[in-house]
Amino acid sequence: MSTMVETAVLSNDMKSVPGLEAPSMAGSPTTATHQPAVAQPAVQSEQAQVERWLEQLNAALRSANPASVASLFALMTNLHELKGFEERIGERRPTGEAYSRNFGGTNWKDQRIASERYADREPTALVVGGGQAGLTVAAALGHLGVDTLVIDRLPRVGDCWRTRYHSLALHNPTQFNHLPYMPFPPNWPVYLPKDMLAEWFEAYAMAMEINFWTSTELVSGSYDDASGRWSAVLRNTADERQRTVRPKHLIFANGLVGAPNIPELPGLKEFKGDLMHTSAFSNGANWRGKKALVLGTGSSGHDIAQDLHANGAETTIIQRGPTMVLSISPSAKLTYGIYDGVPLEDGDLFAIVNTLPVLKRILEAMTARMVEFDRELIDGLVARGFKWHDGEDHLGHNMLIRTRYGGYNLDAGCSELIVKGEVGLLQFDAIERFATGGALLKDGSLQPADLIVLGTGFVPQEAVVKKLLGESVANKVGPIWGLGTDGEMNNMWKRTPQQGLWFVGGSFSNCRIFSRHVALQIKAIEEGLMQQ
Repeated sequence: MSTMVETAVLSNDMKSVPGLEAPSMAGSPTTATHQPAVAQPAVQSEQAQVERWLEQLNAALRSANPASVASLFALMTNLHELKGFEERIGERRPTGEAYSRNFGGTNWKDQRIASERYADREPTALVVGGGQAGLTVAAALGHLGVDTLVIDRLPRVGDCWRTRYHSLALHNPTQFNHLPYMPFPPNWPVYLPKDMLAEWFEAYAMAMEINFWTSTELVSGSYDDASGRWSAVLRNTADERQRTVRPKHLIFANGLVGAPNIPELPGLKEFKGDLMHTSAFSNGANWRGKKALVLGTGSSGHDIAQDLHANGAETTIIQRGPTMVLSISPSAKLTYGIYDGVPLEDGDLFAIVNTLPVLKRILEAMTARMVEFDRELIDGLVARGFKWHDGEDHLGHNMLIRTRYGGYNLDAGCSELIVKGEVGLLQFDAIERFATGGALLKDGSLQPADLIVLGTGFVPQEAVVKKLLGESVANKVGPIWGLGTDGEMNNMWKRTPQQGLWFVGGSFSNCRIFSRHVALQIKAIEEGLMQQ
């Protein structure tokens, strides 16, 4: 069956529809035919640029046989810009006269300071969270002339990465993690260290002229239907002062989660050693010669267990449920085969062309190849008692990301330590309860510990919305992230049932691709081209 994918264009929404009954559109191809290395079944992809009366679209077409029109099985239209409201970049960039030639008046720095104060105006959009999601959507909005304020509870731009555990580096390659408008330097390492990334965030906020309030958190928000504005109560975390701002659009960019999830586990409160969540872990230097338990086998749990081991702690990782473990290379790199031989922008377009049925076929084939590549590692883990799986319906970690935003680990070396027995493995269902000195097992023995680290995730976004915006709004919005009945992501990057409320987040590529979509929708609403 042929399908059509729309991203905020023909019907002002993101959705997949069966059949290829698209409106008549005149277009021209802009890239050569492209065959991704990992696609199953084998397909050809092309990109075209299409103009309508108020929109310029990018379209991607997928075909099993480019010589036959009948073999076309997918068409995706992607809003690229609004005619008459194009981004202020390139030939449309500011001339500089307002700053450098204003002799005797304010210069660029003066104007930036004044802009960030919001002394005599309200922001059109308020972005809650200053990580990659918040920065990219703020940059896209700014280039469209939408007055945007970003807030983050941490004291410095980039602290969302800077304050994480000492050994952290990204698990996917730098060339696929570029931020829009300002790619990473070509000499940067393949896997970015967290502090290098944090410094780049700070530079990005400056270069994109993003209004950013650090040490500021959202306390509560309520929407006034009559004025079409939010009353958002903000609190400065340094001095506890509060201020209310009234944006038209409230954008949650807080990492799709809230506070650390600290489960009520039998006996855990009796433990007399040190207890912390992964979010509070820095490094294992203080635990040399001591015993540590890490509860959780996601990426953070594995990394922290490896860090503790490297610092001389006797470390055991506790597995609560089946986890997909795959190598960073070569397995995880298969995900990016769609980008082989094409510019990043074209790869981004091809990455979102597939409908869910087609995507499932691709992921199933890709996961099978990953299992082949990692067979020795998988067998070694299973022999140690590790509960390994290849995801829901054998669709691998890429579907786990879409449905759970977790449940997998891109291995940076900890799995080999488990296979060798250098990092211990304990199944959670072997634990009777926790005790003062560690974990009391069902066989009556004690697994001693001086430190327990909880890799138990975070409270979901739905709970955050309920806490900050109220139960009524949370119930109206419903699930956030995960696949909906329409095969699309729930309430992500598009209008939600609550007027003026948006959610952005996900991977660097998600943020790079969809920040433009959100910004264009908001700009269209502000210009009266699209309903709220």
